[in-house]
Amino acid sequence: MCGIVGYVGIKNAQDVLLSGLKRLEYRGYDSAGIVTISGEKASLSRANGKVSELVKIVPSGSRDMLGIGHTRWATHGVPAEKNAHPHKAGDIYVVHNGIIENYKDLKAELSSHDFKSETDSEVLAALIDSFYSGEASLASAVSQALQLVVGTYGVAVVSTRCSEVVVARSGSPLIIGLGDDEVVIASDASALLGYTNRAIYLNDGELAICRINGVEVRDLDAQVLTPKLEKLEDDLVAIQKQGYDHFLLKEIMEQPTTLRSTLSGRVIPKENRAQLGGINLTSEQLRSIKHVIIVGCGTAYYAGQLAAYYIEQLSNVTVEVQVASELRYRAFNVSEGSVALIVSQSGETADTLACQRELKRRGVTTLGVINAVGSSIAREVDGGVYVHAGPEISVASTKAFTSQVSAMVIFGLQLAQAKGTSQQKLHSYISELAQLPDDIAAVLRDTNGIEKASQQYAAYDHALFLGRNTLFPVAMEGALKLKEISYIQAEGYAAGELKHGPIALLDDRFFEVMLLHDDWLLDKNLSSLAEVNARSGHVLAITTSDKQIDAEYIIRIDTKADIFAPLVLNVVQQLFAYYVTVAKGYDVDQPRNLAKSVTVE
Repeated sequence: MCGIVGYVGIKNAQDVLLSGLKRLEYRGYDSAGIVTISGEKASLSRANGKVSELVKIVPSGSRDMLGIGHTRWATHGVPAEKNAHPHKAGDIYVVHNGIIENYKDLKAELSSHDFKSETDSEVLAALIDSFYSGEASLASAVSQALQLVVGTYGVAVVSTRCSEVVVARSGSPLIIGLGDDEVVIASDASALLGYTNRAIYLNDGELAICRINGVEVRDLDAQVLTPKLEKLEDDLVAIQKQGYDHFLLKEIMEQPTTLRSTLSGRVIPKENRAQLGGINLTSEQLRSIKHVIIVGCGTAYYAGQLAAYYIEQLSNVTVEVQVASELRYRAFNVSEGSVALIVSQSGETADTLACQRELKRRGVTTLGVINAVGSSIAREVDGGVYVHAGPEISVASTKAFTSQVSAMVIFGLQLAQAKGTSQQKLHSYISELAQLPDDIAAVLRDTNGIEKASQQYAAYDHALFLGRNTLFPVAMEGALKLKEISYIQAEGYAAGELKHGPIALLDDRFFEVMLLHDDWLLDKNLSSLAEVNARSGHVLAITTSDKQIDAEYIIRIDTKADIFAPLVLNVVQQLFAYYVTVAKGYDVDQPRNLAKSVTVE
């Protein structure tokens, strides 16, 4: 991983590839490279670091009209020019996303190749080259090689012996954009925008031969397939900063608008009704549900944990939230009457996709909660919902969290309706959910207090986030945001667990974030706050209460939200993490070592 771009057409391939790689920078990477081909001549450029470093060394004046490019996120081998893609073997060049699990065994059999890198991807290049001799076509060589591979791949291959780009996928996304006299290939739709809105989403086990005049799709046994041509939904404006200093700030500020998109046509306050059109379940099937499994990773996992509180309150069913990277390897049991919500912003998260496939194999109905249209999970689930948050460019997820939770609450409301929950109870959730975009907008209108707080706490090394009930998963999400972009070691804990370990950590290297909602649990949370203060804590309280609070710094939020106050407080946490990171001078949108779409284990 992390980003692939390919081109064959009538334009300057170098320009298309570099432009595409710049659009894929948000995914996180450590090196970049391109190769363009004209006849039997190839021009290869690779650089450690950002695409801007690659641009400096790419020869000017190229008129090549075929090539491939890559941004790499290190898996095998340190970030270095020698490990950057494309990799060369014989007459071919390869870019690869994924992991070749049996690369060591394959490498041992390819002793004739002089390996230059530490990567599994170069092994794949050498393997393809071993089949690319005599009259064998490039597509045939790629197909034969991939049938020996164990692992995941999204791969693009070119050769100085032909004028085509051969691509294939298994577990790592590839999209083929069809233009007029050109084909653009990418691992993310953002790299295709401006060239075409017609695309083929390659499925696992499929290979495509891309030529200037069209695309031929096959399986690995060379059987010709009829691909589905789809329309790309995103636009260029959505992937631009639009005057903001960072994509992360833009995406935080977009939440009132993106949440309205999530709710539109699904939450109908006048009718006291909520509906999801894509779950493909009848009222009778909804009534038969006894158990809901929510599966996700990172922010999607925490979104599931928060949504679980609401679904249980609404529908009186058992909700089990599982982190996908663990569930996929467990000998877990599935209860009768189960349905699974598969949560992923990108729709390509490898562990989550693996869980979806296993649950479906066991006969469980799987419903996607996905942001990226046309993604692998979205295409494989039995039904589901697009959250319509729009492209999320910053590596740290913000607006997707808000929309994911809201979409799952709508599912809970639809489930509750089918099971006969009282209209009065439904009304409180539906009316407040409809009001939530305005509640979030009110917070975003004045962020001065949040920015001031960030300056006070930016110098700390450690942070402890504490919340109770629905604020517990929000505390974990707040800690995740802070640690992944500011590099402050942060942990989220249930406030009631303070005495069961975390309180031993408190000293002057720590500050504590207490999430306090003015509800029936406020007094218990104030007791936890007192325990922290008794150990000389440095407490930042984020609260909806106007009561006396003994904290070092207080951010008071005036909001109409009650049930969904945790989502409002979470927006405050997002801004706090953003301003802390700006104060520390770190890269907000592309934090070190992280990738936006985790398509490998």
